[in-house]
Amino acid sequence: MFALCDVNSFYASCETVFRPDLKGRPVVVLSNNDGCVIARSAEAKPFVKMGEP
Repeated sequence: MFALCDVNSFYASCETVFRPDLKGRPVVVLSNNDGCVIARSAEAKPFVKMGEP
């Protein structure tokens, strides 16, 4: 049996859970190798496009 879960802005949401000081602020998570945006919080979406370096 397999399950697929899709969570909006998962990595950004996890970061705000562990860092409450970021709550309500734009949060962007970058990839390791090329520094591209892989997750954005709802507050960051108007400012940063997905995949931007």
